Amino acid sequence: MKVTLMHYSIPPIVGGVESVLAHHARLMADDGHDVHIIAARGEPWTEAIPLQRAPLVDSRHDEVLAVKAELDRGEVTPRFEALRKAIAAELAPLLRRRDILIAHNICSLAKNLALTAALAELYQAPGFPRLILWHHDLAWTTPRYRSELHDGYPWDLLRWQWPGATHVVVSQLRRRELSELIGVPQEEIAVVPNGVDLAAFYKWEPETLDLLKRIGVAHRAPILLLPVRLTPRKNIEFALQTLAALRRRMPDAALIVTGPLGAHNPANVRYQEELVALRSRLGLQDAAIFLAEWSDVFLPDSVIADFYRLADALFLPSFEEGFGIPLIEAALSRTPIFCSRIEPLTELGLDDVFYFDPQGDPEATAEQVAHALGDSAVYRFASRARTSFTWEQVYRRHIAPLLVAHQHPIGGA
Repeated sequence: MKVTLMHYSIPPIVGGVESVLAHHARLMADDGHDVHIIAARGEPWTEAIPLQRAPLVDSRHDEVLAVKAELDRGEVTPRFEALRKAIAAELAPLLRRRDILIAHNICSLAKNLALTAALAELYQAPGFPRLILWHHDLAWTTPRYRSELHDGYPWDLLRWQWPGATHVVVSQLRRRELSELIGVPQEEIAVVPNGVDLAAFYKWEPETLDLLKRIGVAHRAPILLLPVRLTPRKNIEFALQTLAALRRRMPDAALIVTGPLGAHNPANVRYQEELVALRSRLGLQDAAIFLAEWSDVFLPDSVIADFYRLADALFLPSFEEGFGIPLIEAALSRTPIFCSRIEPLTELGLDDVFYFDPQGDPEATAEQVAHALGDSAVYRFASRARTSFTWEQVYRRHIAPLLVAHQHPIGGA
């Protein structure tokens, strides 16, 4: 579909709405949509998403500010009408033959009411794109904006129903406020949360990002990390058995084993084959990931550190260890630790980790993991954040269905 997003400005202009719009545009373009942006300030970041610069769309254009000063005093002068007409003339050709227009905050705030009025005029003309109004803030319900508002036109456009348009808000609070403000039932107002770019937030290495895209487990929870080579003394079969039991309690649980084959024992090839067969018998093909199957190069420490930041827990079922550096790495990553009750792990972990018998019952160990994580508010919120509030999940769950619901264009001249 031909989707146009509009706001006063875009990155690198700093602002919450600017950042959100940029993520929306990227995700829509990645999903195959023809995405354009209308804004006054900012710079395009890719040729795939053209910026159609419209100077009068700005909130800081000299004429816009002059008219706003009059409006703030409650004065609607011929200057406002002239600006409205100029903006309408500026926008009309940019919106021709577009399927959807998504306007961010333009019909919510009094930053450029001539723009709001121009949009209202164009919206009521034949051939206008389907309109989605994305409300991040609401002037009429926020005390700090009251000095800018007066009864009547054009301020009432900020509490107009915009019949036929789709209203989107970013929280349940905004939904209740908007419903009361414009008289639209709450169930007719979509709630689409904002998200977080995990790769940028964690500063993932390019190699990490590539691996995560291919293995597709970043949305799972909990993710158990086993940063070891594939050698029998690491007792990886116990980790697989525990994962199978854990998934009966936490169905989206996953395990990532980061290491390659052990370097010095040819029998390790057979051990890997046995692990792959066990994984298949346990039905864990998509849940237990051996990075050795996805990369034939040595993964540097920086990439392994990325997986610590992603993981919900370290799971280390070794029969023996010489020291136990993964415990230190997990501790520095603020990652909960579940490990074998063996020396020297007990020397390192003291009373600050969860221990289990590496030759014990995987069911009991799975129950221990499920209970400990389930009791952790940090884990519960972190897992919700990763599985529900990344931009990819926000797009898949909320934005893509919203676009599909508008897939039949009204038309255009």
